[in-house]
Amino acid sequence: MAYKSGFVTIIGRPNVGKSTLLNKIIGQKIVITSDKAQTTRERLRGIYTSEKGQIVFIDTPGVHKPLNKLGEFLLEETKLAVPDADVILFMVDGKEPAGAGDKWIAKNILQTNIPIILVVNKVDTIKNVSERDLNVVTYRELFDNLKIPVVKVSAKTGRNIDTLIKNIYAKLPEGIAMYDEDEVTDQNMREIAKEIIREKILRLTQDEIPHSVAVKIDLFEEKKTLTKISATIFVEQDSQKLIVVGKQGQMIKKIGEYARVELENMIGRKVFLELFVKVKKNWRKRQDNLKNLGYNN
Repeated sequence: MAYKSGFVTIIGRPNVGKSTLLNKIIGQKIVITSDKAQTTRERLRGIYTSEKGQIVFIDTPGVHKPLNKLGEFLLEETKLAVPDADVILFMVDGKEPAGAGDKWIAKNILQTNIPIILVVNKVDTIKNVSERDLNVVTYRELFDNLKIPVVKVSAKTGRNIDTLIKNIYAKLPEGIAMYDEDEVTDQNMREIAKEIIREKILRLTQDEIPHSVAVKIDLFEEKKTLTKISATIFVEQDSQKLIVVGKQGQMIKKIGEYARVELENMIGRKVFLELFVKVKKNWRKRQDNLKNLGYNN
């Protein structure tokens, strides 16, 4: 049996479950998730290896209309992940028919000769099978009824993930492994720490915060029994800083505690985590600020 390997890019609108799917396939958490749009902000790699071959998944930001420089960066991140892909997973929400965002993706990003697999997510939440199948038809029609494989999955429960993997291997070229078989991501712990801190902010704070927050790791120092991390959380308004800090510092304390516990479990040693909050007015609208915070295509 020929060994297969290649890159698989996951594309879709915000909140269709791309990051949840990748974590489920890999079998552990390598990308952060939340119910907020723009949770994923950069192309992130997850590596799946079996006796059949190695699949390098590229998780991309949810595609939406850019409203600022950050939005433009997110869209560019997705576009950059397409040309070098061997297979594209177009992930959609099976609970609803194709919308304007899906049509835009099909017309502006997926006009390519790269093999596409339509991944219909959230089937575990759909009781009306006929309605689900009608929704799938609306997605098929985006590709002029070309015979694009359709795999109905639940990223949350893992339903039909094995079928999806089989479909991917069928379309991958023969090749050699690009990473060691025990690697699951190419992110280093410094990058992972930044994302975990941001995830806790997304999950714990109010709706006005997620889009306006960025995290920068100022210090990441590993010692024999302790990892010392210092990070700055950037927001755009003084009122947002008050929310992130919380009354008598309770919110920032909770963010730090949740992030520290998860990091300790991942690293396998004690973590000393220090967090600061600063206001950087309208950082999402300025290219120099984006670059300084690590958002640089």
